[in-house]
Amino acid sequence: MTIPEFLQNEIVGNTLLMWAIALAITVAIIFAAGVLRILLRRLFTRLATRTSAPLWSVLLAMLGRTKWLFVLIVAVFVGALALELPERTHKIGSTVVVLALLIQAGLWGAIALQVMIKQYHQRQLEKDPASITTLNLLSYIGRFILWSIVLLLVLDNLGINITALVAGLGVGGIALALAVQTILSDLFASLSIVLDKPFVVGDFLIVGDLLGTVEQVGLKTTRLRSLSGEQLVFANADLLNSRIRNYGRMFERRVEFKIGVTYQTPRDKLAEIPGIIREAVEREDTTRFDRSHFFEYGDSALVFVSVYFVLGPDYNQYMDIQQAINLRIHERFEQEGIEFAYPTQTVFVQQATQ
Repeated sequence: MTIPEFLQNEIVGNTLLMWAIALAITVAIIFAAGVLRILLRRLFTRLATRTSAPLWSVLLAMLGRTKWLFVLIVAVFVGALALELPERTHKIGSTVVVLALLIQAGLWGAIALQVMIKQYHQRQLEKDPASITTLNLLSYIGRFILWSIVLLLVLDNLGINITALVAGLGVGGIALALAVQTILSDLFASLSIVLDKPFVVGDFLIVGDLLGTVEQVGLKTTRLRSLSGEQLVFANADLLNSRIRNYGRMFERRVEFKIGVTYQTPRDKLAEIPGIIREAVEREDTTRFDRSHFFEYGDSALVFVSVYFVLGPDYNQYMDIQQAINLRIHERFEQEGIEFAYPTQTVFVQQATQ
């Protein structure tokens, strides 16, 4: 089989036939990549729908993040292998392919990390609200480390001495750390909050004389929504140095209350009062009675101190229970003829004898 004469003409040291072969290889690779991408997308979508394994969702996301520019660079490089090109050209081509591969690997790693963290977050959201805070920060740190590694590898392939660069960055990092130590203090405090979890989003906190519900834990600040509606912003370092009362970790609420009755109350009625209070508390389903005692002789009342537990942290539930208990005690005291005390003074007047 003879080759047409015009195909034997040379361009840049290669015949037109060789250029045609290189072009055919390039087009074939791009076409094959397109077909393979469609087939893999259908396969991964079907497997992700039928199974709960997160692997297929991750692979599907990675496939969607594959750039056509990367495919084109690889196809052109493979097609160029059929040509006789200068060594320098092949070397430049190899460097470009490696750089494209590193960047594409960074994209694959970033999307895989994002999908895995999102899936884990969805599974753990109901069990652990702290995952919102933890996973957001871990996602940021993971992506920062990933792209830092990619950047160093890219610079290394470009012929830059990354050892000297890393050393220089280390010295510069120390100087920068001294300049922004306040910001770094808040950043490490944020990391401490994430790992130690003294509170999570949704917890109700009292910090000094301020109180509110945690809305967001950021890298520098934590934001609370107060009962009156305004947003409270705390620096993370200042927040951890404060004494925090976390009502979000309350499993049950201890309640202590006092009742005073008049000094004219008969002794047998005084003995019945602890039982009345106990009965009033135990009539509520979500309470646990602890104790009730005649505590002291007050200035104008005989004082009883009682303690019980509400089996839940909700404040509105506690108020409803306390109201029901107070109404029941009032009803029983009325039935028994026991009078509540209130601040009074008794004046004794003695008439002098003539």
